[in-house]
Amino acid sequence: MSEQQPSLPAEAPAGASELAELDLKPALEAVLMVVDEPATEEHLAKILDRPRRAVRGALRELADEYTAQGRGFELRLVAGGWRFYTSPAYSAAVERFVLDGQQARLTQAALETLAVVAYRQPVSRSRVSAVRGVNCDGVMRTLLQRGLVEEAGTEPETGAILYRTTNYFLERMGLRGLDELPELAPFLPEADAVEGESQEGLPSFDPDAPDPQDDDNRAHDNQGHNQGHDSGHSQTES
Repeated sequence: MSEQQPSLPAEAPAGASELAELDLKPALEAVLMVVDEPATEEHLAKILDRPRRAVRGALRELADEYTAQGRGFELRLVAGGWRFYTSPAYSAAVERFVLDGQQARLTQAALETLAVVAYRQPVSRSRVSAVRGVNCDGVMRTLLQRGLVEEAGTEPETGAILYRTTNYFLERMGLRGLDELPELAPFLPEADAVEGESQEGLPSFDPDAPDPQDDDNRAHDNQGHNQGHDSGHSQTES
């Protein structure tokens, strides 16, 4: 009987040991240079074969180092992950390079619609149109195409499609979550001012008051009656 060959150990994934031996900070920099969306700490730890706590600490140290050095870019935690962003101090240079004479900004109508969705989500298109006072179907299609909003189910009562902002919205706004949206109160007028403006130039409404149109009709009828009476009287006098 031939001797049984000892089983060989399973081979480790190619490059796993090499990854564990790399310096963590430069490895993180290399990976983050090629991401097209914020990378989570969990994903980075898995890719680099490191503990998540070590990855989190290295990322925060890198972010602090870039800020202290006044670099032209920053490392931020946005939408649940980490990604490089250009420093706001050099936004003019980046804008000129990216746009190069092209207009890529959202219109005022798109910005207003996006704001309504952000603060009222999930919200239907009809509700957004009601808030803005104009039809917003075309603007919503633009926001959908740009990936700033997405469908979020339907409204139970009406069956209308609901919309919400996306992670790409958070990424573009530089927010970690919706809880970082600025409060609207400081930008809104006082309640008394709003009430005064809404009532300015509008007649008061009393549900028990007689209809002015009825008064006009009665006055018109009385006038016709008087004219007929005067005409008859004149004929009699003649």
